[in-house]
Amino acid sequence: MTSPTIGHLRVDGATLHYEVRGEGPLLLLIPGGTGGAASFDGVADDLATGYTVVSYDPRGLSRSPLDDPEAEQRVAQHADDAFRLLELLSPDAPARVAGCSSGAIVALHLLTTHPERVGRVVAHEPPVVEVLPDAAEHRALLARVRDTFQREGLMPAAAVFAAGLRRPGADSADPADADSADAAGTAAVDAPVDPPKPAELPPEAAARVERTMADMPYFLGRIVPSFMAYTPDVDRLEALSDRLVLAAGADSAGELPYRPAAFLAERFGTPLVHFPGGHTGLSTHPTEFGERLREVLDA
Repeated sequence: MTSPTIGHLRVDGATLHYEVRGEGPLLLLIPGGTGGAASFDGVADDLATGYTVVSYDPRGLSRSPLDDPEAEQRVAQHADDAFRLLELLSPDAPARVAGCSSGAIVALHLLTTHPERVGRVVAHEPPVVEVLPDAAEHRALLARVRDTFQREGLMPAAAVFAAGLRRPGADSADPADADSADAAGTAAVDAPVDPPKPAELPPEAAARVERTMADMPYFLGRIVPSFMAYTPDVDRLEALSDRLVLAAGADSAGELPYRPAAFLAERFGTPLVHFPGGHTGLSTHPTEFGERLREVLDA
């Protein structure tokens, strides 16, 4: 893996850690869950053969500290952070943007508020559950997660969240359903439920696992409830759908994070583009996921 150039950007209320690789048109990668910039390590080098690839730790996660650790988190502010990176690193040309999970929600808001800065957006399974006809059920899920977190702590709340992400009728004892939903429930895109102990890993990987798990309370306690309560401007997205690629995992049909992308693609009359793996395909199938992302970006 090529060592990236590291930068730091002051934004309102935080300092962002970002990484740059390659040359060419700018491609901004917005991570979901607690993965941060490192979640794209498996694809960034290959993409950097044709793009200037920028990945970063969202505010409050990993190496992007908040000025106020208790600050409320809002999709609009996270999208403004992405906009500031584009202004810094691609001031004269629109960029391509790809986001996964909660990062895909940020990408959708970025497209609706700054379409002049974005040439194409790939949104992989954005859990914008408020667009679904049964949104009230998912509000109830978030309330159960919140209450469990307050009463019992992190891991029981993560288990409730994971169960709510499974496809209807799925057997939690089925390894396929459990693996995809539990990985999503524990970090929504990047952290395994039972990660290797840091002592069993190379130093860089061990540090990544430690950062991922340390960020879990912040993610589940403040990112999940705010982001999954967000309602995108659907009419605005439809007007911009010629530059929006809605994507989902080939193995996650029927799961909650899959459904909003499928719903919006049907409403807009655009294809739902399938990527290898499930909601966590970026982590489980990095080579194939990166190849598919390049195909979509170059189309």
